[in-house]
Amino acid sequence: MIYLLIGNRGQLGKEFQKVLSGKNVSLVSGDIDEIDIRNLDNLYKFTNNIKPDIIINCAAYNLVDNAEAAPEEAFLTNAEAVKNLAIVANENNSLLIHFGTDYVFDGTKGTLYTESDIPNPVNVYGQSKLQGEVYLAEIAKKYLLLRTSWVYGDGVQNFVYKFLQWSKTNKVLQIADDEISIPTSTEVLVNVTLEALRKGLTGLFHLTNSGHASRFKWAKVIAQFAGLSNEILPVSKDIFNLPAKRPGFSAMANNLITGQLQVSIPTWEESLKNYLERFQEESI
Repeated sequence: MIYLLIGNRGQLGKEFQKVLSGKNVSLVSGDIDEIDIRNLDNLYKFTNNIKPDIIINCAAYNLVDNAEAAPEEAFLTNAEAVKNLAIVANENNSLLIHFGTDYVFDGTKGTLYTESDIPNPVNVYGQSKLQGEVYLAEIAKKYLLLRTSWVYGDGVQNFVYKFLQWSKTNKVLQIADDEISIPTSTEVLVNVTLEALRKGLTGLFHLTNSGHASRFKWAKVIAQFAGLSNEILPVSKDIFNLPAKRPGFSAMANNLITGQLQVSIPTWEESLKNYLERFQEESI
């Protein structure tokens, strides 16, 4: 079984790299500058040489605010590159695993989003990710699309890392209490994805930790588990005046995939506690 992992320097890609390296599989991996999924001709040549059975795409343009000023770059990586991957996956009869986002929803539903809810993104990042989903469903013969949210793991482009950094220089922190979704660990994402792969799951599924929280509550729990004494104040996300609009409530239900796989996914608090314990041990 030959695996092709794209985006191995990102936090999700790093977790896949770590787990798959310990299994009895043939793994070829690289980041987007080494395996340019945005160029179809180059991607054709690369995949035709290795003939992957499984393609795992962890590459994404996920700078939500920057995407407002650079929509072409966001769409190139999040949409056109996915189209290219779908084409070469068909050529090699590969299963293509791709990760989506809760930001395809507008946040007005007020209850957990399911796979049958109609997307309506409110920012360029969400629009580019949705277009990638459309290409995937239209072109790929075999695919697994996993929408997730508020991902954190071994990296700096996540809220947990940023909050811990802010806490070092700010005694008082203002965190949005009107932006709600589900913090999701890369460990959960990788373990459940590989179980879905083992059981032959295909199609669209929401894959997150269980439960949901505002960013304010997430920050409070991070501080609690990390033993921090900073004062954390709940505020509206509007005070930050960010370039990209955020959905208010974009939490997604994971019961479809847990039912199909007959697995239980930990709460976001459980996974966060485990992650911070490992993080602190590694920092000693």
